[in-house]
Amino acid sequence: MTRPDEPRRNFYGRIRGKTLRASQKTYLNEDLGALQPRDITREENPERTLIDPAAIFGDDRPVWLEVGFGGGEHLVHMASRYPDVGIIGCEPFINGVAMLLGKIRDAGVTNLSVHPGDARDLMDVLPEASIAKAFLNYPDPWPKTRHHRRRFVTQEHLQPLARAMKSGAEFRVATDIPDYVRQTLEEVPQAGFELIAQGDTPWQDWHSTRYEQKALREGRAPHYVTFRRV
Repeated sequence: MTRPDEPRRNFYGRIRGKTLRASQKTYLNEDLGALQPRDITREENPERTLIDPAAIFGDDRPVWLEVGFGGGEHLVHMASRYPDVGIIGCEPFINGVAMLLGKIRDAGVTNLSVHPGDARDLMDVLPEASIAKAFLNYPDPWPKTRHHRRRFVTQEHLQPLARAMKSGAEFRVATDIPDYVRQTLEEVPQAGFELIAQGDTPWQDWHSTRYEQKALREGRAPHYVTFRRV
């Protein structure tokens, strides 16, 4: 675990990529503000006062969380498939946020909230046992051994997630990196989860992401792991 006086190690890579298209800049300027949850960042909420997830969606519907939504393919698919659920997506890569906003416009979904930043800032202020399902799809693999501690599947990140998840809540992990699978199977149970299933068969409601398609093109096999919060 990181000490309070230590800077946090990022579990994600870059936050900006290629120059945004004009349409993507429009999405960020016109759409993000209304979709962004309030009092998440340390600048907005330095006291780290807990937020009310019901205030994000206007009712007490189940709330799900996707950590690092990439281009937003899976996030919009799940929002469309489960309109009675509220889903919060976290992604620090601003190009991915812009891509998601375009997909939200096209799909017309209204049950998404978008935090364009570090998922840990959100987990810090979520009430205990407030998340009913969580997704970690194709996280940054940090392949070098000296960088494995930067992976999301370490106690530094998993314990705050576990605190925010309801007992019995499902946590899904998808990756194409065998060593990430190894670390996932070692670390996640230590944070208070039990392994339910793992293998090369995706979930029935799975929607493949751009990162999965890239892995398949390059000959890497996807692996899907399901845990339940104890």
